[in-house]
Amino acid sequence: MKPKPKPKSEKNRFQLLHQYYNYTGFYSFVWNAIKKALPFIIIIVAGIVIVNKFFSINEALIRLTETLPAYGVLAFFFVSETLLGIIPPELFIAWSGKMPRPWLYLSFLAVLSYVGGLISYWLGIGITKIPRVHNYMQLKMETQLKNSKKWGGFLIVVGALLPLPFSISCIAAGIIKFPFRNVVLFGSLRLVRFVIYGLIIFNAL
Repeated sequence: MKPKPKPKSEKNRFQLLHQYYNYTGFYSFVWNAIKKALPFIIIIVAGIVIVNKFFSINEALIRLTETLPAYGVLAFFFVSETLLGIIPPELFIAWSGKMPRPWLYLSFLAVLSYVGGLISYWLGIGITKIPRVHNYMQLKMETQLKNSKKWGGFLIVVGALLPLPFSISCIAAGIIKFPFRNVVLFGSLRLVRFVIYGLIIFNAL
């Protein structure tokens, strides 16, 4: 008995995903987002480099963690994570590793970062209530907003896991009015990042 002929090779999962993302405009959305964000990122990085030449930011932050009481460091971190989150959280994770109960303080940092991001979301919502911003978004960014709402989860996941400001991702999610329950869900990956970084940094200390 002759074996049954094999069916025509079907596209594997990766190819199907690639086709779907290409068809729905995901790649163009990511590329346009990168192009729009790149000038601001360059300006921020250049500003930090210039300031750091005349004033050691890293040393100042280390001195800050050594001078302030624990609750002061946590409060400072919370404000940072709520307002743009430019200060790297790794510095505070290293600080928690030197505390009497490092995992307890790391837990505080993780929760504060997560809650700070959720507050940032509502700051983004508030920005859209500014009449000029609202009118601009409704009249000139209708297509971009539709795509952003479709891929808003990707934006939150990137901000939660990668070394990018989580606060900025959440503000952007608020501006495009991405569902808050999804921000809460996807943003919870921020807690995972702190656990991973804690394991790496604590072992290196």
